[in-house]
Order: sequence, then C-alpha cells, then structure tokens
Amino acid sequence: MTTATALPLVTLSERASDELRRLIDAEGRDDVGLRVFVSPGGCSGLSYGMSLEDESDDGDFVVGHEGMRIFVDEFSANFVKGARIDYAAGLMAAGFTVQNPNAKKSCACGQSFDTGENATTAQKCS
Repeated sequence: MTTATALPLVTLSERASDELRRLIDAEGRDDVGLRVFVSPGGCSGLSYGMSLEDESDDGDFVVGHEGMRIFVDEFSANFVKGARIDYAAGLMAAGFTVQNPNAKKSCACGQSFDTGENATTAQKCS
C-alpha cells in the first residue's frame, strides 16, 4: 500500500463527504473506503468510476479524509491528481461529480473527459 503525499490526489467537498459518510453508514460497516478510478472509454476518451471497497490493492494511493479512506490506483492517479469530488442533487439526477484540473474537455454527462492525449479511446455518446 502506498500512502499519498501532503498534496492529496483527490479531495472531497463537504457535500460529497456527507454523502460518502451516509453511504458507508448504510453499509453498516466503517471499514469500507471509496475507490476512485479512471478507465478508457466514454464519449470523451476516459471515464470516471467510483465504488465502495473493503481494502486497498497493492500499489494504491490511500487518501485519508475525515476518518474515511479514498483509494486511487497508480494508473488513475495520473489522470485525477488534484481533482475535487462534489455531490450534486437536482430534480433530474443526483450523484458524485468530479472537478478535474487535468481535463481539457468533458462530455455533457460529466462522467467522461479528455486530457488531450486520449482521443483514440473516445466513443460516440449514447
């Protein structure tokens, strides 16, 4: 397990932190953490993903936040360094959003982005 340096890879807004705490509490366990990852695909080339996981994997960066853990694998860390995760709730949808300083452009859905180097993996919007 790798521990993050003083500059966190990702940070959580107060709303995102509150929602993550609610999700963890709903699991009935306090030992799960949030995995933030990036995978090839989506209409801009790369897509964000998040899941609750029991533990970090070898090579993960682990960011502590208000007693919670955020896991970021080495591949994803290259694309999300400095990103801020927020939570938005609206009439049409609610969910986590990512404000990523590395994104050169993003899809309207907010789940797909391009760093300027991944145009070959872009797919049509569905």
